[in-house]
Amino acid sequence: MIRTIIVAIEILITAVVTLPYMLLCLLVGVFSMKLRDRMSIGAMRVEFKILRFLSGAKVHLSGLENIPKDEAVLYIANHRSFYDIIVTYCIFPGFTSMISKKEWEKIPFLAWWMKVLHNLFLDRDDIKQGLKVILAAIDLVKGGYSICIYPEGTRNRTEDDMLPFHEGSFKIATKSGCPIIPVTMYNMSSLLEDHLPFIKSSDVYIDFGKPIIVGELDAEDKKHIGAYTRDIMIGTYQKLKEEAQNR
Repeated sequence: MIRTIIVAIEILITAVVTLPYMLLCLLVGVFSMKLRDRMSIGAMRVEFKILRFLSGAKVHLSGLENIPKDEAVLYIANHRSFYDIIVTYCIFPGFTSMISKKEWEKIPFLAWWMKVLHNLFLDRDDIKQGLKVILAAIDLVKGGYSICIYPEGTRNRTEDDMLPFHEGSFKIATKSGCPIIPVTMYNMSSLLEDHLPFIKSSDVYIDFGKPIIVGELDAEDKKHIGAYTRDIMIGTYQKLKEEAQNR
């Protein structure tokens, strides 16, 4: 209970304190979008690190060496918790944008920050709009921005390791030529979803898999790149689960 209250207070304080910073970012953006982006991403990473600390997330990382240092990538991540974004975003190097469901666009203050960070909002019921989002994401990748997407389409609330992946998400990599980095997370829901509405300290596990280069795959794997990536991540998920059980 105390941890939950502390996190809630911190979020409220941040909402107030960052209002002047938001205005400063807007002003800076008139003269330099790159500088505005660095300021915005830096502020968001600091906030997420604070939330991660206050929430008691003990992060066990592996595979950071698999993230290319000199090019944009497509991060493909499984999704079980609101904390997935909070914990991973402050780990991603360089400029990274997200693809989120359209409902997030309706949340005041948060939506503004997401837009400043070049986040894209996907309407899962509108095929044409979805295509526009994918094309916009491809343009971002070509401009040097990595993209993170949750191809399950929603948070997994089932007992299955992962829901089926939507293949359309992978067009970002196939059309731009960027590497795919599988981001496999385990035990993230133990921070919040397993005992809503309370936040509890917990060990969480994140693995960055080896880059998948679409052009190097055989024809069948290219055709079903979502299933191919999912199979790799399910294997990693089981390894992380075993690691957690053996601690």
